[in-house]
Amino acid sequence: MQQRFPLKPLCLVVLQALACHAYAAADAADAAADSSVAGAVVGPMQTVEITGRGQSRQVQNINKADLAEALPGTSPLKVLEKLPGVNFQSADPFGAYEWSTRFSVRGFNQNQLGFTLDGVPLGDMSYGNNNGLHISRAISSENVGNVTVSQGAGAVGTASTSNLGGTVQFFTLNPSDTRGLTFAQTFGSDSTSRTFARVDTGLINNVVKAYISGTRQRTDKTKGEGGQDQDQLNSKFVFNFGENSLTGFLNYSDRREVDYQDVSLEMVRRLGYGWDNYQPDWQRAVDAARNKFTGGVNSQDDAYYSAGGLRKDTIGGLTLALNFGPSVELKTTIYHHDNDGQGHWYTPYVATDAANPISLRTTEYSIGRDGVTSDLTWELGNHTITAGLWGERSNHNVSRNYYKVTGPADTMFFLSNPFRTDFKQNFVTTTSQYYVADTISAMDGKLKFNAGFKAMDVDIKATNIIGTRAAGELDAEKKFLPQAGVNYAISADDEVFASASKNMRAFQPGVSGPFSQTQAAYNAGIAKLKPETSVNIDLGYRFKRADIQGSVAVYNARFDDRQLSVATCAGIVGCPSTFVNVGKVDTKGLEAIAVWKLNREISWFNSYTFNDSKYKSNYQDGANLVAVSGKQVVDAPRSLFNTEASYESGTWFARVGGKYTGKRYYTYLNDASVPSFWLANLSAGYKLKSMGMLKDLSLQVNVTNLFDKQYIGSIGTNGFQASDVNGTAQTLLTGAPRQVFVTLNGKL
Repeated sequence: MQQRFPLKPLCLVVLQALACHAYAAADAADAAADSSVAGAVVGPMQTVEITGRGQSRQVQNINKADLAEALPGTSPLKVLEKLPGVNFQSADPFGAYEWSTRFSVRGFNQNQLGFTLDGVPLGDMSYGNNNGLHISRAISSENVGNVTVSQGAGAVGTASTSNLGGTVQFFTLNPSDTRGLTFAQTFGSDSTSRTFARVDTGLINNVVKAYISGTRQRTDKTKGEGGQDQDQLNSKFVFNFGENSLTGFLNYSDRREVDYQDVSLEMVRRLGYGWDNYQPDWQRAVDAARNKFTGGVNSQDDAYYSAGGLRKDTIGGLTLALNFGPSVELKTTIYHHDNDGQGHWYTPYVATDAANPISLRTTEYSIGRDGVTSDLTWELGNHTITAGLWGERSNHNVSRNYYKVTGPADTMFFLSNPFRTDFKQNFVTTTSQYYVADTISAMDGKLKFNAGFKAMDVDIKATNIIGTRAAGELDAEKKFLPQAGVNYAISADDEVFASASKNMRAFQPGVSGPFSQTQAAYNAGIAKLKPETSVNIDLGYRFKRADIQGSVAVYNARFDDRQLSVATCAGIVGCPSTFVNVGKVDTKGLEAIAVWKLNREISWFNSYTFNDSKYKSNYQDGANLVAVSGKQVVDAPRSLFNTEASYESGTWFARVGGKYTGKRYYTYLNDASVPSFWLANLSAGYKLKSMGMLKDLSLQVNVTNLFDKQYIGSIGTNGFQASDVNGTAQTLLTGAPRQVFVTLNGKL
């Protein structure tokens, strides 16, 4: 089916005059701006410093060098997996398949972290997001300039209501000062075709510059039938007047992805790693719905006909940066985000009619949110004082519907007029946050001390329109969430740092929050429902020598009022969740990172993480006591190791890396787990330089899963259970097999 960019939502957002450039650390913003000079996808650069010198927190920065050598279209989250403390899993080679994406830092999972793009909040980027969107939809990977990860305490002013653990800040490339066209064309395994093109105006009258880019990606799944496609349109401008600036961006995404079948350990043993849904065999799906099984299948849940996800997003904003003399700067950003989404699942549990035992079950989402951030920085002697605020209002709708199907028709489009609705809810969430912080410099800049606090209030009003799911109002408020840190430079090449912070995660609206229970369950548990809080402590040492740089850090995190969502049935049935407060979780660990430059052309990167996250309280499930105290936190491997060798000469470049992921539990009682595994990836290329009017040409090859390892990638895709001694919980996804891609980059 022909796809196109609808102009109406784009025009509406332009007319609303929204776009974004937001509060961020100066070094990260400068790095993003500098990256634009090199272009979005031209040849790779030398390995960069990623150890966060001068920070009082454990911080690393990934710049365009790492992003450029990744497979085009790769989620920036996947590029971060090499950093200490970071665990990333996905079922596709790009790391962009959202149903499967799992990202955690120090045992804190994705919905307990904070994410921003140029300071604009992206929510927790989970599937079925209620207050944001995934980075792979927010911007094309070619337009990301750099990414900053804070594994422990995020910046006190980060616009997030979920960052119990760390924060991830994405920064976009600025438009280039030089007029031109940047392009990249990728072909590869599973009929992959990805086209990227960006037009830069160059600097006009030394005042304004802008770009607009388009991305079109088509790829088949690595197994089974169906594609995972995306169209994107990105634009950005920078207007300078004196020492001040007005910056804006407007981005659009249309993503359509056919799902892989969730599997269990027992299914992998019985049906193999290549097992998937029935599509295009409609008759076999109909037979299975009538309990007529073939080919090793013994359950209706072994496979369905198909499943898929649809997401359309428009996000934009404007930032005005004003300088009041050399020591005072004020940045104010307004932003807007619209989202429509549907998750499709062919279900044998609800029939279309007597002759057709299958219907198409959907979960349907919409988001409309508006917000503002404002940040003041004042240099006063040896003090740097910062203060700011953030406000947002989000309107989120979610419903569960069923549509008639009588055969194998194409349904990868937005459906309407269901024959049945199980539930429909509306959530209005109002967020307000403010912060104040001061950084003091002493001993000629060798000693830096910072301290501050933020206050947060998040109010959710839930309305039940259809069905029996919960309605009500929840408010999460903390008036004092402190943060402090110190950095001491022992010498020009050595420094120590320490930080401590307290954070709160607000309640969630939507399909993943407490309102996804029945009204009776919600009423029974509301007395024990408290917002999750955490206290994070970091201690570390950084060093830099002529041929090696790195850091070592130890950390401790105390997590109170941990809310667990316990799956009560097969995911496709969609039973209301059960929420339990398991009390405390303790985490302690060690992170180490080193980059060794062997000579001018070869460098060697290594990172290691030891993480011990354990539940410290049992919980009550009805009349049963579930003894999880002392058990490892689900999806939190104790050991992670990454190693990567890089080669860069005047014309040739190459990277080969290996990643080790330790054993991961997917039950709260730790009676079921997936084994540890190693994965290897390769990228290599040749810089052709110029050819006629073409400049900065390079040819690049990427090979993912180099040795074609069979492994379990994502876990918890249908939630986590207390126990799975027989290995039958369908909440796992197998990893992608070896894939090969070739990309031609250049400029005109």
